[in-house]
Amino acid sequence: MKAIIYTEYGSPDVLRFTDAARPVPKDDQVLVKIRAAAINPLDWHFLRGTPHLLRLIIGWRRPKNPGLGVDLAGEVEAVGKNVTRFRPGDAVFGMCRGALAEYACAAERSLAPKPANVTFEQAAAVTVAAISALQGLRDKGRVQPGQRVLINGAAGGVGTFAVQLARWLGAEVTGVCSTRNADLVRSIGAHHVVDYTREDFTQGGPRFDLILDMIGNHSLAGLRRALTAKGVLVPVGAPDSGGWLEPLPGMIGSGIAALFMSQSLRPLLARLSGPDLVVLQELLQTGKIIPVIDRSYPLREAPDAIRYLETGRARGKIVITVPG
Repeated sequence: MKAIIYTEYGSPDVLRFTDAARPVPKDDQVLVKIRAAAINPLDWHFLRGTPHLLRLIIGWRRPKNPGLGVDLAGEVEAVGKNVTRFRPGDAVFGMCRGALAEYACAAERSLAPKPANVTFEQAAAVTVAAISALQGLRDKGRVQPGQRVLINGAAGGVGTFAVQLARWLGAEVTGVCSTRNADLVRSIGAHHVVDYTREDFTQGGPRFDLILDMIGNHSLAGLRRALTAKGVLVPVGAPDSGGWLEPLPGMIGSGIAALFMSQSLRPLLARLSGPDLVVLQELLQTGKIIPVIDRSYPLREAPDAIRYLETGRARGKIVITVPG
């Protein structure tokens, strides 16, 4: 099979489009013939081996697993003997390591049936970004109907899902984005849009019950000014400035500051959840969330897809198509 692999850390230049052995599913795994995958910031962190603490898990000098990519959608090719929910031919979406390939093995709990009303490309765009948005809003933010929620980075991969999910949860949603993305953010459900090129939401204006922050371009003091007295700040992901100990210093500093705040600081590092995949499956099926896809690239051009994602200009998700 064809796959994108890397055997050293670095820029997208170290990626190779090459032949690899087709994986064999273990007893609790599903072999998926991949029809589409998606790129996430998680992928460039794996590729570059940063923050450096990540290397304690994925390999210190070089990656233990040469496969790249997490989000996928495709068709079940084979199943392990303990798998009961899927059979060959089923259309599925979910996540596993090494999704930038023609075939990959995923744990049964990491997959859900693909709704018939979405394409493989749309389904592949969902898992990491939408689970991050859902857990940030529902679990960390504990959003209640009628609350004011601000999404900083509303036009990005997580942000486009967060706008739709916050609306679904009954919030009054404000999205922060650039001028060129304002119409997009309104079209997916934002009640209000702040154009950051013209206005700084931390300098006066309304206060919010929850800020979901994917960007990290404001100080903690500034974000606090934009929160209500009992408001909640949820930073999504781990900032990486290139330091060897990142993100620990920032997390420790924020944790100490939170001890003296009336507001709540609840950082999010999303985790895979089978029940959350089922929630997203139902929302896709009923049209409550619609993936926003900026660009599609064929598998062999995955390095270019990562380069584009790293520019920070992607609107929604970047998808990788895999030949049938």
